[in-house]
Amino acid sequence: MKLSTNTTGAILMMMSMAGFTCNDAVIKAVTPYMNVGQIMLIRGAMTSILVYMIARRMNALDHIRTLFQPMVALRVLFEVTAAIAYLSALGQIPLGNAASILQSLPLAVTLGAALFLGEPVGWRRWTAIIVGFIGVMIIIRPGPEGFTLASLYVVGSVFSAAARDLVTKRIQAGVSSLSVTLFSAAGNAVAGALLIQPFGGWQPMTGELYWLLALASVLVFIGYQAIIMAMRTGEISFIAPFRYTSLLWAVGLGLVVFGEVPDIWMVTGTAIVIASGLYTFYRENKRRAGG
Repeated sequence: MKLSTNTTGAILMMMSMAGFTCNDAVIKAVTPYMNVGQIMLIRGAMTSILVYMIARRMNALDHIRTLFQPMVALRVLFEVTAAIAYLSALGQIPLGNAASILQSLPLAVTLGAALFLGEPVGWRRWTAIIVGFIGVMIIIRPGPEGFTLASLYVVGSVFSAAARDLVTKRIQAGVSSLSVTLFSAAGNAVAGALLIQPFGGWQPMTGELYWLLALASVLVFIGYQAIIMAMRTGEISFIAPFRYTSLLWAVGLGLVVFGEVPDIWMVTGTAIVIASGLYTFYRENKRRAGG
Protein backbone atom coordinates (compact mmCIF):
# COMPACT_ATOMS: atom_id res chain seq x y z
CA MET A 1 0.00 0.00 0.00
CA LYS A 2 1.36 3.36 -1.00
CA LEU A 3 1.77 5.77 1.90
CA SER A 4 0.24 9.25 1.73
CA THR A 5 2.57 12.23 1.70
CA ASN A 6 1.55 13.14 5.25
CA THR A 7 2.20 9.60 6.52
CA THR A 8 5.59 9.59 4.83
CA GLY A 9 6.35 12.99 6.35
CA ALA A 10 5.36 11.74 9.80
CA ILE A 11 7.69 8.72 9.55
CA LEU A 12 10.54 10.96 8.43
CA MET A 13 9.83 13.32 11.33
CA MET A 14 10.06 10.45 13.83
CA MET A 15 13.36 9.33 12.28
CA SER A 16 14.63 12.87 12.57
CA MET A 17 13.68 13.12 16.24
CA ALA A 18 15.47 9.87 17.02
CA GLY A 19 18.62 11.12 15.30
CA PHE A 20 18.57 14.55 16.92
CA THR A 21 17.79 13.29 20.44
CA CYS A 22 20.52 10.63 20.36
CA ASN A 23 22.85 13.36 19.12
CA ASP A 24 21.78 15.54 22.07
CA ALA A 25 22.75 12.76 24.47
CA VAL A 26 26.21 12.47 22.89
CA ILE A 27 26.70 16.25 22.95
CA LYS A 28 25.58 16.47 26.57
CA ALA A 29 28.22 13.87 27.41
CA VAL A 30 31.04 15.92 25.85
CA THR A 31 29.99 19.40 27.06
CA PRO A 32 32.09 19.17 30.26
CA TYR A 33 35.23 18.92 28.09
CA MET A 34 34.76 21.64 25.45
CA ASN A 35 32.70 24.73 24.66
CA VAL A 36 29.75 25.13 22.30
CA GLY A 37 31.85 26.71 19.54
CA GLN A 38 34.32 23.83 19.52
CA ILE A 39 31.52 21.28 19.44
CA MET A 40 29.78 23.06 16.56
CA LEU A 41 33.01 23.36 14.57
CA ILE A 42 34.10 19.73 14.86
CA ARG A 43 30.66 18.18 14.54
CA GLY A 44 29.71 20.55 11.71
CA ALA A 45 32.93 19.84 9.81
CA MET A 46 32.53 16.07 10.17
CA THR A 47 28.89 16.24 9.09
CA SER A 48 29.79 18.44 6.11
CA ILE A 49 32.41 15.95 4.91
CA LEU A 50 29.98 13.04 5.32
CA VAL A 51 27.16 14.80 3.47
CA TYR A 52 29.47 16.03 0.71
CA MET A 53 30.74 12.49 0.02
CA ILE A 54 27.22 11.06 -0.09
CA ALA A 55 25.83 13.90 -2.22
CA ARG A 56 28.70 13.69 -4.69
CA ARG A 57 28.33 9.93 -5.03
CA MET A 58 24.58 10.35 -5.64
CA ASN A 59 25.20 13.25 -8.03
CA ALA A 60 22.82 15.31 -5.88
CA LEU A 61 25.11 18.24 -5.13
CA ASP A 62 23.81 21.62 -6.23
CA HIS A 63 26.07 24.52 -7.15
CA ILE A 64 27.33 26.72 -4.30
CA ARG A 65 25.21 29.59 -5.65
CA THR A 66 22.21 27.64 -4.34
CA LEU A 67 23.23 28.82 -0.89
CA PHE A 68 22.55 32.39 -1.89
CA GLN A 69 18.92 31.73 -2.67
CA PRO A 70 17.06 33.71 0.01
CA MET A 71 15.16 30.74 1.48
CA VAL A 72 18.24 28.49 1.69
CA ALA A 73 20.35 31.23 3.26
CA LEU A 74 17.57 32.06 5.73
CA ARG A 75 17.24 28.40 6.68
CA VAL A 76 20.96 28.16 7.41
CA LEU A 77 20.79 31.31 9.53
CA PHE A 78 17.86 30.05 11.60
CA GLU A 79 19.47 26.61 11.91
CA VAL A 80 22.71 28.08 13.27
CA THR A 81 20.84 30.34 15.70
CA ALA A 82 18.77 27.41 17.00
CA ALA A 83 21.88 25.26 17.41
CA ILE A 84 23.79 27.89 19.38
CA ALA A 85 20.88 28.48 21.75
CA TYR A 86 20.08 24.80 22.29
CA LEU A 87 23.67 23.61 22.75
CA SER A 88 24.27 26.43 25.21
CA ALA A 89 21.41 25.10 27.32
CA LEU A 90 22.11 21.39 26.94
CA GLY A 91 25.08 21.31 29.29
CA GLN A 92 23.17 23.13 32.05
CA ILE A 93 19.82 21.33 32.33
CA PRO A 94 18.69 17.67 32.20
CA LEU A 95 18.16 16.16 28.75
CA GLY A 96 14.50 15.45 29.49
CA ASN A 97 13.87 19.05 30.57
CA ALA A 98 15.44 20.47 27.41
CA ALA A 99 13.47 18.08 25.21
CA SER A 100 10.27 18.91 27.11
CA ILE A 101 10.58 22.64 26.51
CA LEU A 102 11.36 21.91 22.87
CA GLN A 103 7.97 20.24 22.52
CA SER A 104 6.32 23.65 22.30
CA LEU A 105 7.78 23.85 18.79
CA PRO A 106 4.85 22.15 16.98
CA LEU A 107 2.43 24.77 18.28
CA ALA A 108 4.68 27.56 17.03
CA VAL A 109 5.15 25.84 13.66
CA THR A 110 1.44 25.13 13.24
CA LEU A 111 0.53 28.72 14.03
CA GLY A 112 3.09 29.93 11.51
CA ALA A 113 1.88 27.47 8.86
CA ALA A 114 -1.71 28.61 9.30
CA LEU A 115 -0.84 32.33 9.28
CA PHE A 116 1.88 32.47 6.63
CA LEU A 117 1.45 29.37 4.45
CA GLY A 118 -2.35 29.16 4.48
CA GLU A 119 -2.43 25.47 5.44
CA PRO A 120 -5.84 24.21 6.65
CA VAL A 121 -5.99 23.31 10.33
CA GLY A 122 -9.29 21.91 11.64
CA TRP A 123 -10.53 22.51 15.16
CA ARG A 124 -9.86 18.92 16.21
CA ARG A 125 -6.18 19.16 15.26
CA TRP A 126 -5.94 22.55 16.94
CA THR A 127 -7.45 21.00 20.07
CA ALA A 128 -5.03 18.06 19.98
CA ILE A 129 -2.03 20.38 19.60
CA ILE A 130 -3.21 22.64 22.43
CA VAL A 131 -3.72 19.61 24.67
CA GLY A 132 -0.20 18.54 23.79
CA PHE A 133 1.05 21.97 24.83
CA ILE A 134 -0.76 21.56 28.17
CA GLY A 135 1.11 18.28 28.58
CA VAL A 136 4.39 20.11 28.00
CA MET A 137 3.44 22.65 30.66
CA ILE A 138 2.77 19.82 33.11
CA ILE A 139 6.28 18.51 32.45
CA ILE A 140 7.90 21.92 32.85
CA ARG A 141 5.75 22.99 35.82
CA PRO A 142 6.62 26.67 35.25
CA GLY A 143 7.31 28.80 38.30
CA PRO A 144 9.79 31.43 39.46
CA GLU A 145 12.48 28.78 39.89
CA GLY A 146 11.82 27.33 36.44
CA PHE A 147 12.79 30.34 34.34
CA THR A 148 16.53 29.85 34.32
CA LEU A 149 18.78 31.32 31.66
CA ALA A 150 19.29 27.83 30.22
CA SER A 151 15.51 27.39 29.88
CA LEU A 152 15.29 30.71 28.07
CA TYR A 153 18.01 29.51 25.67
CA VAL A 154 15.79 26.55 24.76
CA VAL A 155 12.80 28.87 24.27
CA GLY A 156 14.94 30.96 21.91
CA SER A 157 15.90 27.79 20.10
CA VAL A 158 12.19 26.93 19.69
CA PHE A 159 11.43 30.19 17.90
CA SER A 160 14.48 29.86 15.65
CA ALA A 161 13.67 26.25 14.79
CA ALA A 162 10.06 27.14 13.98
CA ALA A 163 11.23 29.83 11.58
CA ARG A 164 13.70 27.34 10.07
CA ASP A 165 10.98 24.77 9.41
CA LEU A 166 8.62 27.28 7.85
CA VAL A 167 11.39 28.55 5.58
CA THR A 168 12.23 24.95 4.58
CA LYS A 169 8.74 24.63 3.13
CA ARG A 170 9.47 27.60 0.85
CA ILE A 171 12.72 26.25 -0.62
CA GLN A 172 12.39 25.52 -4.34
CA ALA A 173 11.60 21.90 -5.15
CA GLY A 174 14.63 21.69 -7.47
CA VAL A 175 17.07 22.20 -4.60
CA SER A 176 18.19 18.80 -3.31
CA SER A 177 17.69 17.96 0.36
CA LEU A 178 21.32 16.83 0.57
CA SER A 179 22.49 20.28 -0.52
CA VAL A 180 20.35 21.96 2.13
CA THR A 181 21.78 19.54 4.72
CA LEU A 182 25.32 20.27 3.56
CA PHE A 183 24.87 24.04 3.73
CA SER A 184 23.31 23.75 7.20
CA ALA A 185 26.17 21.63 8.52
CA ALA A 186 28.78 23.91 6.97
CA GLY A 187 27.02 26.94 8.45
CA ASN A 188 27.24 25.36 11.90
CA ALA A 189 30.94 24.66 11.42
CA VAL A 190 31.69 28.25 10.37
CA ALA A 191 29.65 29.68 13.25
CA GLY A 192 31.41 27.32 15.66
CA ALA A 193 34.84 28.45 14.48
CA LEU A 194 33.88 32.08 15.11
CA LEU A 195 32.56 31.26 18.60
CA ILE A 196 35.46 29.18 19.95
CA GLN A 197 37.46 32.13 21.28
CA PRO A 198 34.52 34.11 22.74
CA PHE A 199 33.32 30.93 24.47
CA GLY A 200 36.62 30.23 26.21
CA GLY A 201 39.10 29.01 23.61
CA TRP A 202 40.14 25.63 22.23
CA GLN A 203 40.32 22.74 24.71
CA PRO A 204 42.58 19.67 24.24
CA MET A 205 40.72 16.59 23.02
CA THR A 206 41.18 12.84 23.44
CA GLY A 207 40.58 10.24 20.75
CA GLU A 208 37.40 9.20 22.53
CA LEU A 209 35.97 12.71 22.22
CA TYR A 210 36.68 12.74 18.49
CA TRP A 211 34.89 9.41 18.11
CA LEU A 212 31.90 10.67 20.08
CA LEU A 213 31.66 13.77 17.90
CA ALA A 214 31.97 11.57 14.79
CA LEU A 215 28.97 9.58 16.07
CA ALA A 216 27.14 12.86 16.72
CA SER A 217 27.84 13.99 13.14
CA VAL A 218 26.22 10.81 11.75
CA LEU A 219 23.20 11.28 14.01
CA VAL A 220 22.90 14.93 13.01
CA PHE A 221 23.07 13.93 9.35
CA ILE A 222 20.16 11.54 9.88
CA GLY A 223 18.25 14.25 11.74
CA TYR A 224 18.97 16.96 9.16
CA GLN A 225 18.11 14.87 6.15
CA ALA A 226 14.95 13.35 7.61
CA ILE A 227 13.52 16.66 8.86
CA ILE A 228 14.21 18.47 5.58
CA MET A 229 12.50 15.69 3.65
CA ALA A 230 9.63 15.65 6.16
CA MET A 231 8.98 19.39 5.96
CA ARG A 232 9.01 19.25 2.17
CA THR A 233 6.73 16.21 1.94
CA GLY A 234 3.41 16.89 3.69
CA GLU A 235 1.45 19.51 5.58
CA ILE A 236 3.50 21.13 8.33
CA SER A 237 0.47 21.33 10.63
CA PHE A 238 0.08 17.53 10.44
CA ILE A 239 3.75 16.57 10.55
CA ALA A 240 4.84 18.91 13.35
CA PRO A 241 3.16 17.03 16.25
CA PHE A 242 5.32 13.98 15.57
CA ARG A 243 8.20 15.89 17.09
CA TYR A 244 6.69 14.70 20.35
CA THR A 245 8.29 11.29 19.82
CA SER A 246 11.60 12.85 20.81
CA LEU A 247 10.31 12.82 24.39
CA LEU A 248 10.44 9.02 24.42
CA TRP A 249 14.08 9.12 23.37
CA ALA A 250 14.98 11.95 25.74
CA VAL A 251 13.41 10.33 28.80
CA GLY A 252 14.92 6.93 27.98
CA LEU A 253 18.41 8.26 27.31
CA GLY A 254 18.25 10.57 30.32
CA LEU A 255 17.44 7.60 32.55
CA VAL A 256 19.91 5.10 31.09
CA VAL A 257 22.86 7.36 30.30
CA PHE A 258 22.63 10.21 32.83
CA GLY A 259 20.60 8.69 35.64
CA GLU A 260 17.85 11.32 35.29
CA VAL A 261 14.76 9.70 36.80
CA PRO A 262 11.49 11.20 35.51
CA ASP A 263 8.92 12.10 38.16
CA ILE A 264 5.16 11.59 38.01
CA TRP A 265 4.65 15.03 36.46
CA MET A 266 6.98 14.26 33.57
CA VAL A 267 5.38 10.85 33.00
CA THR A 268 1.87 12.36 33.04
CA GLY A 269 2.79 15.22 30.74
CA THR A 270 4.63 12.94 28.34
CA ALA A 271 1.61 10.63 28.10
CA ILE A 272 -0.65 13.59 27.26
CA VAL A 273 1.76 14.91 24.63
CA ILE A 274 2.16 11.55 22.90
CA ALA A 275 -1.59 10.90 22.99
CA SER A 276 -2.25 14.24 21.32
CA GLY A 277 0.19 13.41 18.52
CA LEU A 278 -1.42 10.01 17.95
CA TYR A 279 -4.88 11.58 17.91
CA THR A 280 -3.74 14.11 15.32
CA PHE A 281 -2.52 11.24 13.15
CA TYR A 282 -5.89 9.49 13.56
CA ARG A 283 -7.86 12.61 12.63
CA GLU A 284 -5.79 13.17 9.50
CA ASN A 285 -6.39 9.60 8.33
CA LYS A 286 -10.12 9.96 9.01
CA ARG A 287 -10.25 13.28 7.16
CA ARG A 288 -8.59 11.72 4.12
CA ALA A 289 -11.07 8.87 4.25
CA GLY A 290 -13.91 11.37 4.17
CA GLY A 291 -14.94 10.90 7.80
